[in-house]
Amino acid sequence: MSDSQKFPVAAHALAYLAHKEAFSPDRAVASAELAASVPTNPVVVRRVTAMLGKAGLIGARAGANGGAWLLRPAQDITLDTVLRAVHGCANLGTAPPGVKGCPVGARIPDAVRAALIAADAAAAERLSRISVADLLADPAEREAVLKSA
Repeated sequence: MSDSQKFPVAAHALAYLAHKEAFSPDRAVASAELAASVPTNPVVVRRVTAMLGKAGLIGARAGANGGAWLLRPAQDITLDTVLRAVHGCANLGTAPPGVKGCPVGARIPDAVRAALIAADAAAAERLSRISVADLLADPAEREAVLKSA
């Protein structure tokens, strides 16, 4: 799975768990059910849920009666936390290596790197104002949250 898919799959899975009110092991949702909702392969969901588990966002158990559940209320899980849990970033790329002796090429790596760091910080700050619960809001309410975030 590419890094660019991890964050959307993680946000979707968390929102689905909240929608299903999966807040305890007895309400666990199987990876096949999560995968059908995304839609993606259950293996992809299990990889992402493993990362979310390591971050303390969900609990999970394997096996025939296995599944995942939220460890926190959806309104307490912000999207910047989700992004960090799956080791995501703004995915704007990396700075080019540059070329010694070229007036542009010699400076570009540091300049582009600084721009990428600033963009990543801005994305994280904005995502810190949006919760998983906000993703489940009705469209008008969600739009208002996203505009004000």
